Amino acid sequence: MDNIEVHEYLMAKPFTTVSQPFGPNVDVYKVKDKMFAIVAFGGLEHEPGNTPNWRVNLKCDPDEANALRDIFPAVLPGYHMNKKHWNTVILDGSIPVGELQRMIDNSFRLVVEKMPKKLQTLIITD
Repeated sequence: MDNIEVHEYLMAKPFTTVSQPFGPNVDVYKVKDKMFAIVAFGGLEHEPGNTPNWRVNLKCDPDEANALRDIFPAVLPGYHMNKKHWNTVILDGSIPVGELQRMIDNSFRLVVEKMPKKLQTLIITD
């Protein structure tokens, strides 16, 4: 998936909004004012030899976050985020589409699960 496909997939989530509080190359996606993804363009300055690319930060269960980092070279600890709960996924085409969609779905679900039950019921209709 490229950044446009990721944007479309994120915006298809119920009650999702996008804003750019950090500048024009950083899109912040929220469900009911709670952040669940950030899509940005640039290099990861702390990674030697890194070339600028699109990336997405996604919330993740800590154990799964570590497992994904071990499996996929394009999955790194969350850039400018709590590295225990967030991963940065480089959108270089190396992650299978279904796996990236699953990571996005999990990020969305983790955020919604922390909301009051009334909001959860409104957001999750399946």
